Amino acid sequence: MSSKVRIELNSGNLRRLLRSKETKDMLVSQAEQVAARCGDGYEASAKLMPSREIAFVEAVTYKAKKDNLENNTILKAVGK
Repeated sequence: MSSKVRIELNSGNLRRLLRSKETKDMLVSQAEQVAARCGDGYEASAKLMPSREIAFVEAVTYKAKKDNLENNTILKAVGK
């Protein structure tokens, strides 16, 4: 028995969800956990893009930037 399921998204509500404070808080929380695993010199930030909230981790000190270039620290911290 096979049945087809049709899902129709309400784009307005989906846009509101992707731009909501709750989504931003969840993303920032995840980014802060990654930054903490990276160590000193890494910071988590959030930014509102045209279609959604984003969060990212960046190396802000010279030592952290060098560490990330040599060891892919941020990438490795995301995978944990």
